[in-house]
Amino acid sequence: MARCIMVQGTMSGAGKSLLVTALCRIFRQDGWRVAPFKSQNMALNSYITKDGLEMGRAQVAQAEAAGLDADVRMNPVLLKPSSDTGSQLIVCGKVRGQYCASEYYKMKQTLIPEVLRAYHSLAQENDILVIEGAGSPAEINLRDGDFVNMGLAEMVDAPVILVGDIDRGGVFAQLYGTVALLAPEERKRIVGTVINKFRGDVELLRPGLSMLEEKTGVPVLGVVPYTQVDIDDEDSLSPRLGHTYSSRALDIAVIRLPHISNFTDFSPLEMNPALGVRYVESVKTLGAPDMVMLPGTKSTMADLAWMRQNGLEAALKKLVAKGIPLMGICGGYQMLGERLEDPDGVEQTGVMRGMGLLPCVTRFSKQKIRTRVTARVCSDPFNGAELEGYEIHMGHTQNEGASPFCLFPDGTQEGAVKGSVFGTYLHGLFDSGELTEKMAEWLLDRKGVSFAHSVVRNYARAIRFVGRCSAQFS
Repeated sequence: MARCIMVQGTMSGAGKSLLVTALCRIFRQDGWRVAPFKSQNMALNSYITKDGLEMGRAQVAQAEAAGLDADVRMNPVLLKPSSDTGSQLIVCGKVRGQYCASEYYKMKQTLIPEVLRAYHSLAQENDILVIEGAGSPAEINLRDGDFVNMGLAEMVDAPVILVGDIDRGGVFAQLYGTVALLAPEERKRIVGTVINKFRGDVELLRPGLSMLEEKTGVPVLGVVPYTQVDIDDEDSLSPRLGHTYSSRALDIAVIRLPHISNFTDFSPLEMNPALGVRYVESVKTLGAPDMVMLPGTKSTMADLAWMRQNGLEAALKKLVAKGIPLMGICGGYQMLGERLEDPDGVEQTGVMRGMGLLPCVTRFSKQKIRTRVTARVCSDPFNGAELEGYEIHMGHTQNEGASPFCLFPDGTQEGAVKGSVFGTYLHGLFDSGELTEKMAEWLLDRKGVSFAHSVVRNYARAIRFVGRCSAQFS
C-alpha cells in the first residue's frame, strides 16, 4: 500500500492544487510511482477522461505532473454548482443527481465507502499518494461527516502540511487560527506549515516564522515565492476572470455568466500575443470588441434569462447585426438557437425562447453526454483547423438549416454556423492551436492589422510543437 501526504489550506485559493502538482512531479522525478487524490472537488471546470467519465481539472493537471493519464479515482466526488444552494453530484465520473446543500449534507456520509474504495485502489498501484484537501479544515460547522480534510486524513492516517496565502494578508492569523480551531488529535497530524505566494525579502519574514512556530508548536517547512503559473483554475472565483490585456491588438470579450463553466476553454487565447481577453458581465463594460465568446454554463436557461434582464442579450444582437463575430460554446451554443425545451425539468420545466441567432433547437434530457472527440472545422474562415476536445452537456441540439461548424472523423456534423455566428459543443477547441491561429489571423485581417501575422503564426507553431513534444519530456 502507498504511503501518503496530505496538503490542506487555510482557505480556498491558498495554493493547495499547485503544491500537490509540484509534489507529484518531484516524487516522480525521484523515481516513485505517485498519484494525486482529492476526495471531493467543487468546481465548474471539469474534464472528460478517455473512458468518458467526468472529473475536476485540477487532478488532471496533477496526474500529468505524475506522468499518468487522468483517472476518476483521483477525484471520486465532484460537485458542480447549479445555483447558490444546489449542485449536480457526480460520483466516480457519473451523474448521481441534483442536490440542494442541506440534502447533500445529510447524505454525504453514504459516499465514504466509494471514496475509500477509489483511494485504496490507487494506493495498490502506487508508492505515494499526494492528497489535496478542500477549503479549510477549520470549517467547524462542517466537521461532522468530513471526508475531505481532517476526516479523510484520519481515515487513511495521513500526515498533513498546512498552507497559508500571504499574498492576501494575515497569513500568521490564518495559520495560527486554523491550528487553534482544530481538535487536539487533528493538530497532531500537522507535520509542518508552508507560507505561499511570498513577495519580498524573506529575511524580514524570519522573526515572524519563529514566533509562528512557537505559538503553533509546528515547524515552518518553507516559504514559496509568488510565481506566475499557467494552470487551469477550478472555479469562477479565479482572479483570471478579472484580467484584461488592453495593450494587445485584438479585443475578445467573454461573457461572464453567473454559472460560467469550463472557462478554461479560453486560456489558450489569453496566451496568444495578439488576443486581449477580458470577461464582461454588463452592457456598460461590453464596448465594441472584435469578437465575443459566449461560454459554457451549468444553468443555460437561468443565465439566458440573466442576459435578457440586464440587456446583454440585446447588446449582443446589435453587435452581430454590425458583423461582429460571436461564438457560443456548449451552453452558449444552446442559447444562440431559436428555442430551449426542457420537458423533464433538467433545468427548469418548460420552453424558453432562445436568442434566435442560429436556426437550432435544444431539447434537454437527463442523460449526460460525456465523450472525447477529434474533429476538423468545415466552415469558413476556420476551415481545416484540426480540433481535439470533449463534449459534456445535458440534452441535444438540432441544427435546422445552418452550416455545420465541424466534422467528426466518421463524417458526422457538429455545431452550427450562420454568417458571423458560430456554435459548438466542443470544449478544449482552442487547445491544439490551429483554431486559435486561424481566428487571430482572420480577426487581424478584418481589423486591417497585418504586421502581427508572423508573430501570431510563429507563436501558434511553437504551441503545437510543445504539444507534440510534451509526452517526450514529461
